[in-house]
Amino acid sequence: MMTQFTLTDELVQQVTQITQQAGQRIMEIYQRDFDISEKNDSSPLTEADLAAHNHIVENLAKISDLPILSEESASIDWQERKTWVRYWLVDPLDGTKEFIKKNGEFTVNIALIEYGEPIFGVVDAPALEKTYVGVVGTGAKIITQDGESPITATAAGPGEKVKVVGSRSHQSPEIQKILSAIDAEHELVAMGSSLKLCCVADGNAHLYPRVGPTSEWDTGAAHAVVLAAGGKVTVLDPENPFDEDAHPLRYNQKESILNPFFLVKT
Repeated sequence: MMTQFTLTDELVQQVTQITQQAGQRIMEIYQRDFDISEKNDSSPLTEADLAAHNHIVENLAKISDLPILSEESASIDWQERKTWVRYWLVDPLDGTKEFIKKNGEFTVNIALIEYGEPIFGVVDAPALEKTYVGVVGTGAKIITQDGESPITATAAGPGEKVKVVGSRSHQSPEIQKILSAIDAEHELVAMGSSLKLCCVADGNAHLYPRVGPTSEWDTGAAHAVVLAAGGKVTVLDPENPFDEDAHPLRYNQKESILNPFFLVKT
C-alpha cells in the first residue's frame, strides 16, 4: 500500500535544489578533461552522468519514499514498474553528446509522474545558468542569475513566423512533411536536449515535432514544464500532424520506455 503523498512547496524547492546541485557536479567535470565510456547501446557515458545520477538518487531517497526510474538504473522489471502509481523519472544528463561537444545545451531532469502523467518537473541547464520549474495546475517559471520569472507557452501571432524547434542536422522527410503542413511562414530554432521542449514552454518557439527516438526520461521533466506553462504534448502522426484529437503523451503505460513520436505545441 502506497503512503499518502502531497506535492508541497517545500518538496518542489528541495527537488529544484537537488537538480541544480547535480548540475553543479556536472559542471565540475565539464570544466576539465573527462573520461568517456560506452553504454550497451554504444552511446557515450561520461563520469558526469554517473556523478549526477548518484547525487539525485541518494538525495531523492532522503525526501520521499517514491520509486525512482533513472536512465542510469533503468533495469527495473516491468512487472514491478507497472504497479507504480507515482514515481520520480530522472535523466541525470540529457544531451551527453552536447556535453562532449561542450556547446552547453545539456540538462539535468527530474519529473514526478502520477497515474501516467507528469505533474511536476525541473530542468536545469547548468552551463547556461537556467533552471525551468513547472507544477501542473500552478504554473511554470525560469530561474536565472537575475531571479525568477514566470513563463507561458505562447502561440504565434497574426503575421508572425511560426518558430519550430528542431535539430541542427539534416531534417528527415517526415519533418519536411510536417513543416509543409504548417499554414504559415516558419523558421527553425536549433536547440539540444530537453531544452527543445522548454523553448515552447517559455515562448521562444511555438512547435516541436519529434519523429526520432526518445525515451521517457528524456521528456518527462520538460513535459511537466510545458503543461505547467499552458502548452500541450501529444502523440504525433506524421500523416496528420495537427490532429486536434491526438492523445496526450503518457508514461509507464507499457514495458518499453521508448516514446512514440510526439508534438509539443502551444
